[in-house]
Amino acid sequence: MDSDDKLAQERARLVAGARRVVIKIGTNVVAEDEGSLSVERLQPLADAVAGLRQRGIQVVLVSSGAVGLGRGRIGLHRTRTADVVTKQACAAIGQALLMYSYEQLFSTRGIPIAQVLLTEDDFMDRRRSSNLRRAMEKLLKLGVVPIVNENDTVSTAELESVREGGRTRIFSDNDRLAALVTSKIDANALVLLSNVEGLLRMLKSSGRGARSQAAAATSEGGAAVTTSADANSSPALIPFVSEITPELKSLASGPSQGGRGGMLTKLEAAEIATRAGAIVIIADGTKADTLERIFSGSAIGTAFLPVSRMAGKRRWIAYAADVRGRVIVNAGARAAITARKASLLWSGVVGVQRRFNALDVISIADAEGHEFARGMANHGSEEAAVLASSAGKARNGKGAAAKPVVLVSRDNIVVYENDD
Repeated sequence: MDSDDKLAQERARLVAGARRVVIKIGTNVVAEDEGSLSVERLQPLADAVAGLRQRGIQVVLVSSGAVGLGRGRIGLHRTRTADVVTKQACAAIGQALLMYSYEQLFSTRGIPIAQVLLTEDDFMDRRRSSNLRRAMEKLLKLGVVPIVNENDTVSTAELESVREGGRTRIFSDNDRLAALVTSKIDANALVLLSNVEGLLRMLKSSGRGARSQAAAATSEGGAAVTTSADANSSPALIPFVSEITPELKSLASGPSQGGRGGMLTKLEAAEIATRAGAIVIIADGTKADTLERIFSGSAIGTAFLPVSRMAGKRRWIAYAADVRGRVIVNAGARAAITARKASLLWSGVVGVQRRFNALDVISIADAEGHEFARGMANHGSEEAAVLASSAGKARNGKGAAAKPVVLVSRDNIVVYENDD
């Protein structure tokens, strides 16, 4: 049995065993070009969700489309509205239309729904994050389908696509939001539905023969992205991805035509969800039978297989926590963290760029300013400096030597990139 057959069997096993799934529906599935709801595409999706529930599978929907529907309702669908306040207003108008439409779709199938509007703070704050988990668990146990969206009317993180320090903020699109929800409720599968067939590759000639080049393609993520592929070559679907590499991410960029995401955000979402132990599938939601085929075992779209599962607190540190501080460490501390899986000692810190308090999540960067890890601080920056100074005095005096100040314990460190 070759590797592709093994991957296909693993995909089939994971999909068949999924008991809790998150389905993200993109703007280009929800809305037509003129800003009206696409009943033709949503009817079969509702049927498929009803079918999953009959099989005992819990479903959470993450739905885009509020801004697009709002634009259409007030006649702004022909323009690409740039200012955030207008987008907020459109979101407020469109969210009501979106939920009314979902209520009509699911009530005829005997399925109760709930609206769950989230902001970054619901993930960043540990208490609110815990409250979110409990609420979602209760809704699912009550047989309700939660329909999740960002609360764009009060939160502009998604509308502005905020980035800080070269890293994407908690969620700047519904792909990442769906991945964070998947992680939060320990879902077994995440399905990202848009007008994207999946991750594509382009064939190009290189030296002794042809090799494949991964690409993001179709209208949602922009034109097919390649660096030097033949423009006349035909893209081919990549059925499986076992590792999301920086090279793979570099080939996928650009927002969608109707939505705010693109293939890059889908790769970032897949990275989060697979680290939470879920299988991720990117597929074309504009086709009526896509969702039904996925859960019937058809190998459509691109599947991202789960990797080694990251513990819940470490997932929160890596992807959902608000980064409050930033420290620069020396080469020895970097090597100790990445190669020897050691804690971060205050003695390895050579600079504090942003002050922080105890229990804050901080960015850990090397001398070049490259963030390679995050962690939860045991002490505030000022407190750690005082403790270190006291330890130094103890070593120089007559008393017993004090223990080194552990700024971040190993169990509370998440490494993004290992030394080569």
